[in-house]
Amino acid sequence: MKADIHPAYKEVVFQDVSSDFSFLTRSTLSSKETVKWEDGQEYPLIKVEISSASHPFYTGKHKIMDTSGRVDKFRRRYAQK
Repeated sequence: MKADIHPAYKEVVFQDVSSDFSFLTRSTLSSKETVKWEDGQEYPLIKVEISSASHPFYTGKHKIMDTSGRVDKFRRRYAQK
């Protein structure tokens, strides 16, 4: 690997604003906002709109759309005669 081309990783807190869920991880992102974490230190805060705590697939509220009716209607309409 080439030297000095990779961004520096630092610890940041990501906060899901829709579910008030936050987690500490390493990232190349930075922010002017800071938050005091559970260990007593301050870390940059990155706010996100969706995470595993609020995404419908991960929360079990995922709805599968029934498209079979629409497909049958399309086939009937454009069926070759």
